[in-house]
Amino acid sequence: MTTSDPADVDAVDPDVFRAAVGRLPAGVAVVTLRWRGTDHATTVGSFVSVSLEPPLVLFCVHADARLRDALDDVDAWAVSVLADDQAATADWLASAGRPAVDQLARVPHRPAPGSGAPWLDDAAAWFDCRTSAVHRAGDHDIVVGTVVAARQGAPDAGGLVHLRGRVRGLR
Repeated sequence: MTTSDPADVDAVDPDVFRAAVGRLPAGVAVVTLRWRGTDHATTVGSFVSVSLEPPLVLFCVHADARLRDALDDVDAWAVSVLADDQAATADWLASAGRPAVDQLARVPHRPAPGSGAPWLDDAAAWFDCRTSAVHRAGDHDIVVGTVVAARQGAPDAGGLVHLRGRVRGLR
């Protein structure tokens, strides 16, 4: 096996990279937390299970995101894995320029049992988490969390995936 020098590798065109990565289906979830008396939320396509023992999950967040700033002060957060009929919610919570205050006013939700962060109603699954590590990775940070509570939604709930720049429901 040979190892190539990174300097020998051509730069990857960002548009080609984005299009190629867009062919990998990614589950869609919403990460929420309470910070300074306000609920904050963001749609993520990078939520995955890391470990069963202990139960760990991770998500990636842009280093400049408002939610990332909040994670410096708050270590408790929640995840709602969106069901196949929640595309409008995913789009709303991914939209740039949405207000910081009352962004969940039109999204039915309830507090998670430990963190008090919002769990979105009718999701396929929910997790309540505490940050265990944050790692810088390019223009994003990888946030690893210990799961302190998990619940499943309706047995017939499908999932929502992001593929080729679109959100699609799967049953």
